[in-house]
Order: sequence, then C-alpha cells, then structure tokens
Amino acid sequence: MLEPFILEGTKNSPAVTFDKENSIFKVSGRSIVEDPNKFYMPLYNWLEDYIQNPNENTEFVFDLEYFNSSSARQVMKLIMLLEKLVDTNKLIKVKWLYEEGDEMSQERGEEIKAVSKLDFIIEEYPSDDIDF
Repeated sequence: MLEPFILEGTKNSPAVTFDKENSIFKVSGRSIVEDPNKFYMPLYNWLEDYIQNPNENTEFVFDLEYFNSSSARQVMKLIMLLEKLVDTNKLIKVKWLYEEGDEMSQERGEEIKAVSKLDFIIEEYPSDDIDF
C-alpha cells in the first residue's frame, strides 16, 4: 500500500495531503517556495507511484490562496501527471477552489482548465472577511 504523503503548510509552502487509502488528494495554502523544483519533486514521485495503481475515483483538490509564477509551473506539472489517468478506466476530477473575489486565482484556474484534458471544476467559496 502506498503510504500517505503529508506536509504541513508554512507561510511560504502549501499543505499537502496525498492519502490513497482515504481518497484525499489536496494541495492548499501559499506556494512561494524558494526552490520549487526541490519542494515539488517528492509530490511528483508520489503521484508517479499512485498512477501505477490508482483508486477507482480520484478527486484532486487545489486550494491555493497564492502562488508565484515558478510555483504555477509546478502546479501545471502536477496536472500533466494527473492527465496520465485519463487513459485508464478510472475516474479523475480536479477541483480548483478559490476564495470569493479572488479573480487572479479564478483566472489561473480557468487558464489551466482550458489546456487540461481532465474533468476540471472551478468552485468559489465564501470569503472569511467580515465587513464593518
């Protein structure tokens, strides 16, 4: 069985939960890591192993409140890896979450959806901001 891959988020790096047994696949928070290749390499390696024997249904969630351009390239690499599941008889869906009013994140999701072969859902969630 593929062991879960879990990273706690920091002010510069996203939280990551890849848990095959519980069907949780999520990257969330901020991604402005100093060396994105180094940070994301273990994620790619885990996904490569997962793709060899995926679950019947995979819902991969991105909930990134902010990410810089070098992290955006890494997110695209994750999407391209997930596209390998399209040729299997397994179901794969990507859910791109963004906070209400975050037009930049919404646009990034739309751009990725436009070039992706995956079932791609873009979903807004309410802002936590309180108006005074």
